Amino acid sequence: MLISVVVPVYKVEKYLSRCIDSILNQTFNDFDLILVDDGSPDSCGDICEKYAKTDNRITVIHRKNGGLSAARNSGIEWALKYSDSEWITFVDSDDWLHPDYLKILLECAKKFNTEISVCNFLRTADNAVNSTLNKKLNVQKYSCEDFFINYNLNAVVAWGKLYKKKLFKDIRYPEGKVHEDELTTYKLLFLIKNIVFIHDTLYYYFINKKSITQGKNEDVWDTNKLYFIMAMEERLKYFKKYKFNSALQFQKEEYLYFMYIYCKFLHKNMNMADTQRYMSYIRGKLRTAIFINIGKMKTFYQKYGENYRDMYGLAYPMLSGIYWRTIGKLKLKNKNFD
Repeated sequence: MLISVVVPVYKVEKYLSRCIDSILNQTFNDFDLILVDDGSPDSCGDICEKYAKTDNRITVIHRKNGGLSAARNSGIEWALKYSDSEWITFVDSDDWLHPDYLKILLECAKKFNTEISVCNFLRTADNAVNSTLNKKLNVQKYSCEDFFINYNLNAVVAWGKLYKKKLFKDIRYPEGKVHEDELTTYKLLFLIKNIVFIHDTLYYYFINKKSITQGKNEDVWDTNKLYFIMAMEERLKYFKKYKFNSALQFQKEEYLYFMYIYCKFLHKNMNMADTQRYMSYIRGKLRTAIFINIGKMKTFYQKYGENYRDMYGLAYPMLSGIYWRTIGKLKLKNKNFD
């Protein structure tokens, strides 16, 4: 088999068949399918076994529940140990694929001589949507740094990509954490020089209100979001260490804006137990973010406009000294700032 397809499975009995069918109906069929039942309490394990009886390309792994990262890691380890595949891709079990997903990703990777190919995706609540591709695909080759900066969401997610399997020799997803792809995918991208990006939609991301990431109200403080902050901090250290200067500057600006957003979360949810518990943590992170970026504030202001002033309005009750010192510097640099 040329490609290993890894599908972590947990509490998606309503959507699992759609996902598996979209993989088995690929126009490219030289693949093995690894279904990782992560201790799902519903009928997912039985559904996986029924499919395995109908197609000898399917392997089912039943494991004790350990979370998405642990399930992906089980699939990676099986593929490295037992499959002769050269490539690997991940599909979330409530999502589905365009019939040409594997075919196009593989052809583009070979044509452009890259070890990662990436496709565009569509977020949808429509269970049946399936795009019609243009006769001429919109395909471009990017340096990994340019791709990370210009297509950040496509760059950080685990799915929607075809990877050379050997890239996972020393890399696994961190177990016990959410936003695990934010903590991992960039390491794979920056192992290589270039990627190929297919701008056309080949992956369908289902908006499942019961999933870990979609089931939360984004206006409510959630401690899982701390993992997102940690991921950004890890990337800052990584880009600085390996001298990816453009990516480093991009991440600094995104990090500062992200801290502004979390100030808003904190102020909206001041009475929540988690807010009180993590207030000092976020305050410290914001303080660090401001000091690190004082020299870059003009660029940040130009990029985010009024939100910049909002950030400092929210930060003021916690960081009055830093607020005034920074505003003073800004007034000297930007006469239009008031």
